[in-house]
Amino acid sequence: MADKHRIQFEPVGIEMEVGEEEKILDAAFRQGIHLMHGCREGQCSACKSYLLEGDIQMERYSTFACNDAEVAEGYVLLCKSHAYSDCTIELLNYDEDELLGGIPIRTVGTRVAAIEPVTRDIVSLRLEPAEQFDFKPGQYVDLTIPGTDEHRSFSMATTPSTPSGEIEFLIKKYPGGRFSGLLDDGLAVGDEISMTGPYGSSTLKDGHVLPVVCVAGGAGMAPILSILRHLKETDSTRPVRFYYGARTAADLFYLDAIEELGVEFVACLSESAQGSDGLQVEEGNVTDVVERREPELHRTEVYLCGPPPMVDAALTLLEASNVPKDQVFYDKFTSPATSDGA
Repeated sequence: MADKHRIQFEPVGIEMEVGEEEKILDAAFRQGIHLMHGCREGQCSACKSYLLEGDIQMERYSTFACNDAEVAEGYVLLCKSHAYSDCTIELLNYDEDELLGGIPIRTVGTRVAAIEPVTRDIVSLRLEPAEQFDFKPGQYVDLTIPGTDEHRSFSMATTPSTPSGEIEFLIKKYPGGRFSGLLDDGLAVGDEISMTGPYGSSTLKDGHVLPVVCVAGGAGMAPILSILRHLKETDSTRPVRFYYGARTAADLFYLDAIEELGVEFVACLSESAQGSDGLQVEEGNVTDVVERREPELHRTEVYLCGPPPMVDAALTLLEASNVPKDQVFYDKFTSPATSDGA
């Protein structure tokens, strides 16, 4: 049996135990400690922390997330770190309310309730959990690729209070994608899929009063829809503006559902606005449109989800607009799905 070691997190004073065979982030989830995280694949920097004391070794990771100079100084990515002694780690990013108050991560079985295309390359997958599955609007889960030990991460588009109890995912199809390829040929209604979660800290913060700006592209529509549906369900009076980036009007979907939510929706079309009659449309990339239309971004709470280049561009804009980091929420999906398709 692998040796176990004690991990102490500062400045929060939380302790836990970790085996040498498991990664520190996974051990934290197992023990109900919800550390900040993003891709969980060593390709973003959401879980970057500082090793104050102890022996840690990291599995392969992206130097864009933690460069050689940072590693030499003592920075580590908890999603790729194994402890080989007792360690003291300084958390650089954390949410005190989430640390010990998050929803426990667990694995449940589901059955496929429906598979329906919504655009030429985005599919709605609805799953029926075998038991009640709690999550917060904006979170995501890992879905296991049937017949393998691999998984892919997808955000929920529904809320936990959806009457049917089904959970909807919006999945972009990629050529050769291990999971998305099954949506055309390989998955059928009634098939079983294992689901683990919930993960993610890009969740709607209760009690906040700032106006909400949502920015999404592609299948990034999913967690934003979950957040907007929750705001509607709870009779929120916060002003909400939703900017969705697409190439053409043919790439837009769920317009009726968005209209029912009562938010200000702006379709940002980068190639052609033809066929967008009746919509509030701005031409250009979604971040350019947001920059033009939101002169006081620093007075809003911003939720992002979409392709990594879109998220990167949005983060650059938000930093230039002096938006405080604690008013920006996003999960940047840079898992293996990015390289070989979802």
